[in-house]
Amino acid sequence: MDVLIVEDDTRVARLVSRALSEAGHRVDVAYDGVSGLERGETGVYDLIVLDLMLPHLDGLEVCRQLRRKNVRSAVLMLTARDAVPDRVRGLDAGADDYLVKPFALEELLARTRALDRRANARAEDEALRVGDLTLDLARYEARRGDQVIALTAKEFTLLRYLMRHAGQVLTKAQITDHVWGYDSEATSNVAEIYIHYLRDKVDRGFTRPLIRTVRGAGYDIKE
Repeated sequence: MDVLIVEDDTRVARLVSRALSEAGHRVDVAYDGVSGLERGETGVYDLIVLDLMLPHLDGLEVCRQLRRKNVRSAVLMLTARDAVPDRVRGLDAGADDYLVKPFALEELLARTRALDRRANARAEDEALRVGDLTLDLARYEARRGDQVIALTAKEFTLLRYLMRHAGQVLTKAQITDHVWGYDSEATSNVAEIYIHYLRDKVDRGFTRPLIRTVRGAGYDIKE
């Protein structure tokens, strides 16, 4: 998963970042609410680990604004407050789960896995659409218009990642980490190669290409 940690305590941020990285996730860190919101609203993260007490903008408001902007990233809220009303406010703001400090890293990782499973289970019933391109996740089928597109497993995973983040520029590193895994020995140009494969299948023969290269930044898919 791509994970954003929003935590002003550098020690906690470092420990959580290390644990998640060692578990195979790609991790970014923001140290205040404003920068956390700016990064989170890009929508590229599968999970946001969000502290409640943050400088400039607290975690509740960050979460509320993310949900108002229809950011679907799972949110795991961290706080030193363990009173029921505090937990209720966090969940009502749009958080998916709540973890009280101090916490064991093993529990954090277990909750992360649970949120990932929940997201994957929801995704099995989804059909993703960009323009006239449809990706049926339950049937494992891609179509553009009335034309069925035959994809390999890696091509399907890559197209699903692009379409779930439609309109957002994804870097080669993000694509490689997500599709081939954090510990993969995939070469540095594997994302470029598979983008070429996808373009050949998704865009060839159509007047309007959907997959584009953003020079110096990465790739995106949009109408």
